[in-house]
Order: sequence, then structure tokens, then C-alpha cells
Amino acid sequence: MIRLQRFMAECGVASRRESERIIAAGRVTVNGKTATLGDAVDPDTDDVALDGQRITRDRPVYLVLNKPRGVVSTAKDTHQRKTVLDCVRDVGGRLFPVGRLDMDVAGALILTNDGDLAHRLMHPKFEVQKVYHATVKGAVTHADCSKLMQGVQLEDGHASADEAVILEARPAASTLRLVVHEGRKREVKRLCEAVGHPILELTRLAIANITVEDLQPGQWRQLTPQEVEALREAAGP
Repeated sequence: MIRLQRFMAECGVASRRESERIIAAGRVTVNGKTATLGDAVDPDTDDVALDGQRITRDRPVYLVLNKPRGVVSTAKDTHQRKTVLDCVRDVGGRLFPVGRLDMDVAGALILTNDGDLAHRLMHPKFEVQKVYHATVKGAVTHADCSKLMQGVQLEDGHASADEAVILEARPAASTLRLVVHEGRKREVKRLCEAVGHPILELTRLAIANITVEDLQPGQWRQLTPQEVEALREAAGP
């Protein structure tokens, strides 16, 4: 037996917290009876439905895509642009991206149907690190890197990089390796802008232990069981 909200999250319905809100609203039934918070279910025998539609647990799917630039990090796009799901057709099970990368940003993006793990990977409190290569305008100094790690004030509060390393510094443009864990919207871009070095090109190399070093843009691969387990550990209990 497992908690109803956990079962819903594992089925990709919503995060545990959002599932709790859905249950509290009276939209979920278990074996024909309206569910309440605290209910537990047996996924193998109980009939769980949301708004009258049965919820089933698909085979868990975990993969990483090397997202190309120009592709939208959503399941659907109202402007008919190419989405990340267009890159990973026929993998079995409905998928959704874990977080987002801006359309002009390339690199590592995890896709899964495990709503609970996705929620924890995205939540700032679990401090899952992401590694970026950033080409920025101007010659970056070690003082700039120190400022990035000490933190700057953004419009939504104080933010900092866990690591900031200069890979190459030239008068017109520099290349940095940046590590962050909060995952705020456009965080890396805003951090670099705040220290006077706007982003020219940004690529995410890794999420926790998951890298795209062997994947060309647009290619993807299934995560190994060991990688999934390491992600679970990185995302907390």
C-alpha cells in the first residue's frame, strides 16, 4: 500500500503537493468512492480515477536529451514550434520535461513520467546541481567569479553560483563553467548580466550525475538504473 498522492505522482498526474490539492477538491475516487487526504491504495488492485478517468501507472521511463537550440522545453506549443517531445517519439509512456531550458539554450534535459522524482529534482530545497558552459560578453576576471559565488541581488532575491571558473578569457568574450542549484527562471543569464557580462551562448552540460557528453544535439538516451538511483539520492528522500 502506498499513499494516494504518491501513486498519482508516480503516474505522472501531478507532483505530490498538487495531487494533495486535487484530492482535497474531491476530484479523485478510489474504487468508486471519493478519496480523502491520507488514503492509501494498492496500485495492483485498487481502481483510482481522476474526474472519472482511470489513472494507470505506466512503465517508468527516464531519459536525458541533449536539447538543441531552437526547440521549446514544453510538452505542447501553441505556436506550432518544435518541442522536446518531438525529439523523443516512440519511447513508451507519456513523458514531460523536468524543468525548462530557454529556447536559445542547449544541453541536458531530463524527461520522465515519474512525477514525484520530477518535482523533487525541480524543487530548490533539494539543491540539485546543474553544470553550464557559458560564453559571455567581455573579459571576465577572477573578481567577477568571486562576485558570482558570493552572490548578487536579483529582482527575486539574492542568488549565487556554487562554482564559477574561467575557462578562457578574451577581450570580446569569455567562457565560464558555472554550477548552480536553485533553478530559478533564467538564473544563469541573470547572474551573468548582474556582474556585467551578458550571456552570448549557454549550454547545460549536466544535471546532478547526468551528462550529455556523448550525445549530439537532438540525441537522447535512456538512463541506467544506477543513474536513476543516484538522481533519487541527489533529490533527497
